[in-house]
Amino acid sequence: MINQEVMVVYKWTAKEGQSETLKGIYREVSQQMEDNEPDAKHVECYFDQTSSTLVVMDLFANASAVGFHLGTTAAGHFENLLSIANPGEFLFCGEIPEVMKQAALSMGLKATFAPRVFGFQRE
Repeated sequence: MINQEVMVVYKWTAKEGQSETLKGIYREVSQQMEDNEPDAKHVECYFDQTSSTLVVMDLFANASAVGFHLGTTAAGHFENLLSIANPGEFLFCGEIPEVMKQAALSMGLKATFAPRVFGFQRE
């Protein structure tokens, strides 16, 4: 199903003394997504103070919206993020086209691509 929602869950671990900078960048990312990415449906950020780890959950309307995000907002912040934090694994949950998988891997991301197999949703 090509227009299936895609959830991306990932984490960044701040380098020494960079926790506030990391959270600040993600406040900007979240605002840019809200302002400029109509198919970015939901963003949640969580922070583990003990390990200086930011956990992010993005929900997109479809794989095209993920591609748009990676090519715009994400691309604009990626180098800054790499300078202040270490990326963890990126979990792409939903149908992701092969070309997008290759693009994510070419960015050096540790990525898992998992199509939906079952579940439910309450209204």
